[in-house]
Order: sequence, then C-alpha cells, then structure tokens
Amino acid sequence: QVQLVESGGGSVQPGRSLRVSCAASGDTYSRKFMAWFRQGPGKEREGVASIYTGGGNTYYADSVKGRFTISQDSAKNLVYLQMNNLKPEDTAMYYCAAGSFAGSAWSSGTWYNERKYNYWGQGTQVTVSS
Repeated sequence: QVQLVESGGGSVQPGRSLRVSCAASGDTYSRKFMAWFRQGPGKEREGVASIYTGGGNTYYADSVKGRFTISQDSAKNLVYLQMNNLKPEDTAMYYCAAGSFAGSAWSSGTWYNERKYNYWGQGTQVTVSS
C-alpha cells in the first residue's frame, strides 16, 4: 500500500510561482514512478509531469514545459512540482499519483495514462487569478 498526501496549494496572481509537495509512504516498488495530474473546472484530468524515482528521468506536458519542474527528495520521500510563471489556465486541483507500470514501459507515450497509476492523493487546489 502507498499513501500520498499533497500540500502547498493556494491562490496566486498570474506570473507568480508556487510549489506543491507530495509526501509518499508505503511500498517503494509501487511508487517507482510518480506523477502530477490536474483537473481544471469543467475539464478532464490531465497529466502534468512525471518522474522515475529510481533515476530522476522526467516527462512534461507541452503546456507546462519550461515553466514547471518535477523533482524529488528521496531521503524525505517527497515529490515536488515547482510552478513558475503561472497562468489562469493552470487553475486546477493538482493530484499526486504513484505507480509501478508493471508489464508496460514508462515512456513519452504512456506517462500521462492515469490508469497506469494505482495510488492517488486527495489533491491540492491551485488558483491563478488577478
């Protein structure tokens, strides 16, 4: 079993920065790959970024490349999403997810498939508004 707890959401003005965190615990294998997803008002949930906890490799959605950075602190079992130059369209509930991708490859074509992640946090709200 894996437990994920997000924190750090809030309300910011456009152009500002925010960092959200995900505290993970439980089976290490099951959180081999970690990701951030988001769901904005009236939108479907989408992948934002993902990281391979064993090596630090990352993938990003095109909409956040160059603005968001996913990282980890392995010693503290924390995964971060640093969000810079935030835009109103980044407003969403942000979810942390974990999975092992057993039987399939974690790649540029699969990392955003939410069915590959078995564990989810409760979410943290990020609102970008002037």
